[in-house]
Amino acid sequence: MGLLESIWRKAKTCKKTIVLPEGIEERTIKAAAKIAQEDLANVILLGSTDEISDRAQGLDMSNIDIIDPECSDSHDYYAEQLVEIRKHKGLTLNEAKELVKDPLYYGTMMVKLGDADGLVAGAINTTGNVLRPALQIIKTAPGISVVSSCFIMEVLYREYGYDGILIFADCAVNPNPDAGQLAQIAITSAKTGKDLIGLDPKVAMLSYSTKGSASHELVDKVVEATKLAKNMEPELMIDGELQADAALVASVGKLKSPDSEVAGRANILVFPDLQSGNIGYKLVQRLGNALAVGPICQGLAKPVNDLSRGCSVEDIVNVVAITAVQAQNL
Repeated sequence: MGLLESIWRKAKTCKKTIVLPEGIEERTIKAAAKIAQEDLANVILLGSTDEISDRAQGLDMSNIDIIDPECSDSHDYYAEQLVEIRKHKGLTLNEAKELVKDPLYYGTMMVKLGDADGLVAGAINTTGNVLRPALQIIKTAPGISVVSSCFIMEVLYREYGYDGILIFADCAVNPNPDAGQLAQIAITSAKTGKDLIGLDPKVAMLSYSTKGSASHELVDKVVEATKLAKNMEPELMIDGELQADAALVASVGKLKSPDSEVAGRANILVFPDLQSGNIGYKLVQRLGNALAVGPICQGLAKPVNDLSRGCSVEDIVNVVAITAVQAQNL
């Protein structure tokens, strides 16, 4: 069973409700129809009912809920609740009423208040626009202060990772995480791997050094992050600093770090910064002909995922399935 097929199967086992704030966008409408057809999730589209209906010509929308935030019965209630959440920032009720007209804020309030289990957007909005309401309203999970991202990579060589499947993090959000943030990225990436794929996490904290083979402040950050992560999650199988070959290749891992439980067997690779993570996943995707699924947001108290503005209908469907599975594991 392929990676995406496995995620689809999990999504179907316990259907969740996913809100799509960009309900008037044509790819999103087509994706919603496919999601309903495949029975992956209960879908809510936000936007003008007339506009959505006009753009959904020929599609079966019978099992899809459509809500216009501007005239919804829940609008005023959501605005009142938003004031409670943001009153420490001085938000007024009139300001909240305007914000809740925005589908991104309305959808985020739905997730916060339990009227939806997760949110997917980004086809026509920037990452900042998608994540800002989530950070203000949903906020981070207990014990976590940083939102990060990962890609699920499925490579051709099954001897690597979990039968060819690995998690790469952080590849899309944090430019230069400090040691504490890097430790949290490791922990949330392990949870993502376990929740979405069912793997037993073996986390490698990557560097250009293995166990003191080089000395530099960049290496020190990875060493410190590994210690912090171990203190936060003593049962987590994690090791660092490790070079990529020591993390992935059994013979190299045995040579460079013979006492490590992770070296040569890693299935989660935590990169020291965004540059290396982003470059790394794209090199593996393009030169290694690997499937890259993501970015998947992690660290929030409830699942919100950001799409690329160049996404396809199929991309939206897959991210909704991922979001649904994340919601199953809360």
